[in-house]
Amino acid sequence: MMTTTVVTKNILQKWIEKESIVRKTVKVLEEDDELAELLKMNNINAVLRLGYNDHGPVHARIVAGVSLEILKLLVEAGHTPTTIYHGTAKNLDEVKVILIFSSYLHDIGNSIHRSMHEFTGALLAKDIVDRLLPKVLGDIGSRKYLLRQEILGAIYSTEYNTRALTMEAGIVKIADGLDMSEGRARIPYEMGKIDIHSLSALSIKHVEISRGEEKPLKIIVKMDDLAGYFQIEKVLMPKIESSGLKDLVEIEVYSRGNKLHLEL
Repeated sequence: MMTTTVVTKNILQKWIEKESIVRKTVKVLEEDDELAELLKMNNINAVLRLGYNDHGPVHARIVAGVSLEILKLLVEAGHTPTTIYHGTAKNLDEVKVILIFSSYLHDIGNSIHRSMHEFTGALLAKDIVDRLLPKVLGDIGSRKYLLRQEILGAIYSTEYNTRALTMEAGIVKIADGLDMSEGRARIPYEMGKIDIHSLSALSIKHVEISRGEEKPLKIIVKMDDLAGYFQIEKVLMPKIESSGLKDLVEIEVYSRGNKLHLEL
């Protein structure tokens, strides 16, 4: 029977419970004072000053958990992560570290400003990665700089139109776009304002991922109003298009139980 994973704020927890490398990485990141304050500042700017939706620690955890789920599906289908293929990562544990770091750090540019936050976030992340990566992986010599650049590249690649150069960057990019159910849309919208942004965000009720019938990754989006299609068209589709993983993804969209026709 095919297993389906629902995208929720608890999606990372099962990985923490079953895998020591995930548990250790999350612990190092979540116990860091600087990162905690940057994630808090994300929401001071995004939520309090701009009136947008969440870009803080809950979103970071969701993206990390979804990224690990997508990695699992792609690897089970026989796809080799780019960092392993090119030798910047030595094993799947290191790939998971790249994904988790990228997920937690990808939005920290919002702590400065929403504008160009993917670019500024990659710059901000450098010193944090340099400081925290050895706490997770120990002494891996100068190769730590290669892993750091893979993380920074994934952060920068979350920008809609930037082409992801690795499977890992593409995974984080798609995972970022999938945190969009029950008002958690990745198009920032002004809370309390009734427009297509808010209506579409609130229309999406569930996002699920599973192994596809024809492709390794199936994304299932369930909504109670066609307005939710706006989020899919304006956020998810562009992210998949520039992820480098488009050929590995299939999408099913349902509105009030009716399947909609959608072509990638």
